[in-house]
Amino acid sequence: MKFVNNRLFLVMLSFLLMNGIILNCSNNSTEPEQNAPEIPPQSTFLMDFSAFPDNASPLPRLNIPFGNTQSHENWGWSVFNVLVWNTALTVTLAIPVAAFVHSFNDEPEFRDGSWVWAYTFSVGGIQHSAELRATTVSEGVNWEMFISKQGVYQNFLWFNGFSNLPLTEGTWTLNKNPNEPVPFMGIEWHRNAQQNTADIKYTNIVQGGAENGGYIFYGSTAGGPYDRFYDIFNKGLDNHTDIEWDHTSKEGRVMDQHHFQDSEWHCWNNLLEDITCP
Repeated sequence: MKFVNNRLFLVMLSFLLMNGIILNCSNNSTEPEQNAPEIPPQSTFLMDFSAFPDNASPLPRLNIPFGNTQSHENWGWSVFNVLVWNTALTVTLAIPVAAFVHSFNDEPEFRDGSWVWAYTFSVGGIQHSAELRATTVSEGVNWEMFISKQGVYQNFLWFNGFSNLPLTEGTWTLNKNPNEPVPFMGIEWHRNAQQNTADIKYTNIVQGGAENGGYIFYGSTAGGPYDRFYDIFNKGLDNHTDIEWDHTSKEGRVMDQHHFQDSEWHCWNNLLEDITCP
């Protein structure tokens, strides 16, 4: 009986040891995951400035003389603030944006514990190379974008970020450029695919900068008379420009205490004309 018990013990011990080895091998971080993680949608990185009513070419379209918004002042002030941010970010983010957008056209490969999208892309006719790296962690995925320009800079970490596993929220942090490799903008994003709602916020994080803490916050919502919004915070003026509108009818409103010298909403109709708020 004692012999049988000893033999049974040895069999069980061997079974446990073999399973331990198998489990240990399966947890090796250098082994590839079954599938590469999904890259967060472009809307988590790129604010949709085109969503604002007719902001592509506002004044010529309405035949309003430049500098004179007349009865379109409320909408005109709103679109001016949006265009200021759009113009500044288009220039500043040209390279990292192009790199991020191009990543969706390539297939990744597994290297040293991370999934890597490696490719070349062009900005202004100048070739660059990029590596987008994704490392899976228990809570989600860590992302890093390295960009190179031959003979100028190599493997510059232009931005990094994190996304949770269901891709409902995350962050990005952008460095300014290879000559000034300091954090300059933080991005926070949320999305709900079922409700078709989302938001994204760009915040100035330049250490010691006069506009550190300034931001532009854009979102789409469900329900209510207005389903799109911008909240623009000017840190230097300690002032908010709050903009809300309906993306279908184009009707909207703006509140800006510094500009209008009051804390009231100022509205426009579907023709973008000033009206008394309902």
